Amino acid sequence: MYGFRAAGPMEQFEILPIVDLHLGSINISLTNSALWMLIGTGAIIVFFFAATRRAALIPGRLQSVAEVFYEFVSDLVRDTIGPEGRKFFPYVFTLFVWILVSNLFGLFPTFPGAPHALHTFTPTSHLIVTLALAMLTISIVIVYGFYKNGLGFFKLFAPSGLPLWLMPLLILIEVISFLSRPLSLAIRLFANMFAGHVILKLFAGFVVSLLSAGGAVMLFGIAPFFGAVAVTALEFLVAALQAYVFAVLTCIYLNDAVHAADH
Repeated sequence: MYGFRAAGPMEQFEILPIVDLHLGSINISLTNSALWMLIGTGAIIVFFFAATRRAALIPGRLQSVAEVFYEFVSDLVRDTIGPEGRKFFPYVFTLFVWILVSNLFGLFPTFPGAPHALHTFTPTSHLIVTLALAMLTISIVIVYGFYKNGLGFFKLFAPSGLPLWLMPLLILIEVISFLSRPLSLAIRLFANMFAGHVILKLFAGFVVSLLSAGGAVMLFGIAPFFGAVAVTALEFLVAALQAYVFAVLTCIYLNDAVHAADH
């Protein structure tokens, strides 16, 4: 007979199939990660549809929240990129809201007794997801940079006014810096979500282990309990902050593409 076994801190990141699907030799199964991406996307669509379907001059609660999101991202794009950045607003807005919702949904508790594959999941705790978002951003920067500036986009790597002898070193540094952007963008979001969830799971594991020990040992579970509460509150803050940081850096990189010829 098997006893109770607490889940380890890494099991929450397992990619588990929910519906097995194959296209020839290609596995296209619906996984828990894909499910929570769809749930997050669906929740965003439903929320903004409900908030804007009866738009009024005096907004209701949902419309007020939607307008706060809109104004927040609109100001961010305008202040970072300028008037030309308006064309990128839909992308930055979608990116910010999707990352925010994906980060937050992973912090919600799972219904007791739910299968492991249906536990709440944070897609942004996987590097492949954040790297895909970062590569999409950098691809837009490169494509629009050449579209807008032509070969003048290369001025991004060689600003005017520098001594000729310093150019080779500076160009090398700027190229390496540019190529590292998608990695730094992806790893920053992934690492924060991953580490936060591991720490939260460890604190929760300490609480369960100490409380289940019984007797005076239970008193030692008080500190980990308050630690878990504090980490949970911090994780909600980090979830919002990392969505904001990703959006800010996206705007900064897009600003380089828009104004590359001005360097």
